[in-house]
Amino acid sequence: MLLRGARVGTLATVQDGQPFASLVTPATAPDRSVLMLLSNLSEHTRHLKADPRCSLMVAGAATGLNPQTAPRFTLSGTAAPIADAALKARWLALHPYAALYADFGDFALWRIAPGGGMLVGGFARAYRLKQAALAADPAALAAIEAAAGDIMAHCNIAHTEAMALLAGAPGAWRMVALDIDGCDLAEGEHLRRIAWSGPVADAGAIRAELIKKVSIARKTNTA
Repeated sequence: MLLRGARVGTLATVQDGQPFASLVTPATAPDRSVLMLLSNLSEHTRHLKADPRCSLMVAGAATGLNPQTAPRFTLSGTAAPIADAALKARWLALHPYAALYADFGDFALWRIAPGGGMLVGGFARAYRLKQAALAADPAALAAIEAAAGDIMAHCNIAHTEAMALLAGAPGAWRMVALDIDGCDLAEGEHLRRIAWSGPVADAGAIRAELIKKVSIARKTNTA
């Protein structure tokens, strides 16, 4: 949930053995790998070209005044540029403001292949995760990828009211991304991440999740 919902993070790269941290704007591919649109003029891009090893930290909101109560996740892996129009479109759907410069010649899409990670759920709650724990089920990925376009089109045409209910705010909300862990709604440059109750395996499970969440949102809105 932290990784899927993150729109900003801290990327750590290495140059001649010296760590270097910078702010980046990530999104996730359907398979949970991380996507970043990076400029060739940036320090971190030059570092990755020389040494692809990196880590990315994303964080949620703290539950109190102590910043250590914030949940956060650090992903370790290797980064490489990837020429994939569908993945670039997915990244842009979650960072629509970047359309102004996304096609500039010095920008390219990069992907971090997960190698493992560390989840800190709050103060003194740390869990190390192996690569297998971050991997998605291939059959579920294929099933959702095959159905995603039709599901999003149907929701955006036939269920506009439900999209606004899910977003929790009035407006012309549209579903712009869909995966095994949830979906993303957008209204202009405003975005909402809706997480499923758990990873789903097929289109029927997505329908059940949407019906349940819309029903809860409608009851909440009525109350």
